[in-house]
Amino acid sequence: MHKSDGHGRLASRRNDQNGETMCCVMTLLVLLGARAIDIVWWIAQPARWDAAFSSALWPILGILIAPWTTMMYVLVAPGGVNGIDWLWVGLAVLVDIASYSGGAYGNRDRMPGSSQTA
Repeated sequence: MHKSDGHGRLASRRNDQNGETMCCVMTLLVLLGARAIDIVWWIAQPARWDAAFSSALWPILGILIAPWTTMMYVLVAPGGVNGIDWLWVGLAVLVDIASYSGGAYGNRDRMPGSSQTA
């Protein structure tokens, strides 16, 4: 049964649909954005990627598992990773962790057996 919004219009049973849609768009950009940038960058500057990695296995795994970290490592590695470069790589690791944990946190109420406490 639909509920009325007090003005004779039927209110749909949506849980903040716009907020959920925006969350999905942001998650999609976070998850696919870095991967897409990495792939295009690898195609555009293969010499830089060759300088950062000794084989193709590590960048492929990096793009699939930790795209932000891979991107930052390629940015700082050709000159050698030292000092402040490790800070940038560490921040990228945190962004990768946040992108995975943010999705889990946002979908926690969709898991069977989870309960909402007010």
